[in-house]
Amino acid sequence: MTTSLLSSLKVTARPEDGSKNPLIQRREKLLTKLGQQKILATALAENETHTFYREKWVKDEETGEREKVQVPKKVTPWFYKRNNRYYLEVRSGNKPLELQKGMHAIEVGEEEDLVSTIETIIEAVVAGELDPLLTKGNKPGTKKEKSKK
Repeated sequence: MTTSLLSSLKVTARPEDGSKNPLIQRREKLLTKLGQQKILATALAENETHTFYREKWVKDEETGEREKVQVPKKVTPWFYKRNNRYYLEVRSGNKPLELQKGMHAIEVGEEEDLVSTIETIIEAVVAGELDPLLTKGNKPGTKKEKSKK
């Protein structure tokens, strides 16, 4: 029996499944939301509108068959305009993250700077710079919070 083919492959230990790590889950969720915000900011810069969709199972009245359809999904922008300047809030759950003591918003400036600012935040999330904010406290409904009651 010859193993020359197997020896040409790089064999390694099974990598850890990061999906069980709550920090990685929160980071991935934030990256998904930031991707949506980037799409919204790009649409704003190009004077277009963008609609997000989610899939939903519905029962056909005539045949009784269940089928998957796409329905519009509401995505609220995290950026807004005040005094002719744009601001951006990075949100986790439904609350803005406190990026510095008492400060929740990022002053972006012009509309065309929104996309590059969101890309910078995405890079910061990937680099782990927002991890302390994502792990600060517990999310509502978590086991730790329930056990405190």
